[in-house]
Amino acid sequence: MLILKTFALFVLTAVAEIVGCYLPYVWLRKNGSPLLLIPAFACLALFAWLLTLHPAASGRVYAAYGGVYVAVALVWLWKVDRAPVTMWDITGAAVAIAGMGIIVWGGWRA
Repeated sequence: MLILKTFALFVLTAVAEIVGCYLPYVWLRKNGSPLLLIPAFACLALFAWLLTLHPAASGRVYAAYGGVYVAVALVWLWKVDRAPVTMWDITGAAVAIAGMGIIVWGGWRA
């Protein structure tokens, strides 16, 4: 149960970070409203707060989080940007998730 809860927290953290970075992108590159910076700031603050909820040392959390971030970013690429995801993308995400699993599993055992 802890693994599932941690993974869900990683996914939520990644979504908060991606939205927090995507909204300024929309403002700067797609002529969006500067008011998008308000929810962007809120999402990035949420992202930082969510990182504090993880039950491991911060360095291990950041390292493990990277694997989930890669996978969530590819889902974002596919669903939001409507860009095709390649087998190279999927393979890279699988390697990143495997690395994250090693970091998390080894950290819990230590």
